[in-house]
Amino acid sequence: MEMSKPIGLTQAAEYEIRVRGELDARWQAWFEGMTITASDDETIIRGTLADQAALHSLLMRIRDLGLPLIAVNSIETGESI
Repeated sequence: MEMSKPIGLTQAAEYEIRVRGELDARWQAWFEGMTITASDDETIIRGTLADQAALHSLLMRIRDLGLPLIAVNSIETGESI
């Protein structure tokens, strides 16, 4: 069984966050310029965050909006969508 590399606390990384509900692109600035794609009552928020602190800050914003969290995935650099 192969283990994935651990994500460091101070490394920038790309994330894909899925939430229930639809946000339009005007929320992009509020989500630190990440790409927002919404369809069928689900929104994907995707982009690079500076570190784990930035990820936790973004997750608190999602919580504050009352959006149910579906998934949070780190995306390996060079991985296709």
